[in-house]
Amino acid sequence: MRFKLEKPKISGIKPDKISKIFGTKNRVEILTFVKKFLGTDYVYWDKFRHKEPTPKGATKEELWAITKIFRESQSAKSIVIDKDGKTFTWAKLDYFEEFFHKIDMSTGGELFVEKGGIKNADKQKLISRGIMEEAIASSQLEGAATSRKAAKIMLREGRKPKNESEKMIVNNYISMKAVEEDYKNREMSIELIQELHSLITKDTVDSEGKEPRIRKKRDPVYVTDKLTGDIYHEGPDIGFVKAELEKLIKFSNHELGNETFIHPIIKAIIIHFWIGYLHPFTDGNGRLARLLFYWYLMRQGYWAFVYLPISKAIKLSAKQYTMAYVYSEQDDNDMTYFIDYNIKKIKLAVEEFKKYLEKKSKENILMKKKSEITHGLNDRQVQLLQFLHGDPDGRTTLNVHMNINQVTKMTANKDLKDLVSKDFLTRDKQGRNVYYYGTENIKQLF
Repeated sequence: MRFKLEKPKISGIKPDKISKIFGTKNRVEILTFVKKFLGTDYVYWDKFRHKEPTPKGATKEELWAITKIFRESQSAKSIVIDKDGKTFTWAKLDYFEEFFHKIDMSTGGELFVEKGGIKNADKQKLISRGIMEEAIASSQLEGAATSRKAAKIMLREGRKPKNESEKMIVNNYISMKAVEEDYKNREMSIELIQELHSLITKDTVDSEGKEPRIRKKRDPVYVTDKLTGDIYHEGPDIGFVKAELEKLIKFSNHELGNETFIHPIIKAIIIHFWIGYLHPFTDGNGRLARLLFYWYLMRQGYWAFVYLPISKAIKLSAKQYTMAYVYSEQDDNDMTYFIDYNIKKIKLAVEEFKKYLEKKSKENILMKKKSEITHGLNDRQVQLLQFLHGDPDGRTTLNVHMNINQVTKMTANKDLKDLVSKDFLTRDKQGRNVYYYGTENIKQLF
């Protein structure tokens, strides 16, 4: 059954009634109440109706009608249309500019990191961390059942995936790396979309047990609630989808002619929404939409977004993510809901990244002094012990240590043997593989 939002009865509220409300002595109180829902509290009727205290002189339905009038007055038309030809609109909320300014002042690079920013030696490790976390969370949003811990071990050690969930995660990881290393330098095209989709869905199947592909005529595709079976969204006819993809390609490449400037972060979110709305493939649409979000920002020079696993923030409120699509589609094509939700998740990801760096910085300073002065360890060894201290169940191998630090087999082997001899690591042979685990002695360094 198609899920439908509850709609308040406001069609009978005439303009003269609104005029009378503004003519009452409570008009300032009413405007103050309404103003809250034009900015950071951009909610739909289902939440609006429960907001208190309600100002006197107007019902909740009348207050909602006033809110809608103000929202429509500050909205702009987007290039995106629905299957019936109706345009999606969006509004620039009051908190957007300050956040964009902070990002832009750092050229999208250091993301508010103070005290000299991020050292070049650490950047690749932070990129790897961000890509890994994003690959795992984005796959889990689409139903991958593998735990974050198990997925990280698999990716770090380069183990082959054993099931569909692990394949999704590995594919997402490879796709994110491909965007960061190569695809960010390419213009949007139907070939790029199909290639990235192919990377995301390699060796997986859709709901029909077939290889995911671009939809054919009358191919149904639905976004459903796994518990209730409610249909949140049905992909439009593929003829409409193909025409809209051509527009999306031009929009992404700035080829639409007299296009009004849209901030790159907003534009990336619109691309994310647009792919999700069109649902061009039989599977993999959500992962592709989030991947193209990153592609666009990296292409526009916001390379440090690869540090930020935004899907990890989205996963904390996955139902709200779905509802941001639903509100946008069912509340008069108001895409502001989706844009607002995603910007708040970007802010959350930035804050999490800052806290992570601050925590690591404090740990690193203390540990580095003890490690280098007392035990004569190098940076690679220190970073390995920091990782193992942060994850007591963690482990490494010769190949993992080589790949992470981009060193030769001889150098990696020397690092690990030295740490074993100093009782910071234990060596455990399992079949053909040799794993290195941290010992209790690591705690002495903190």
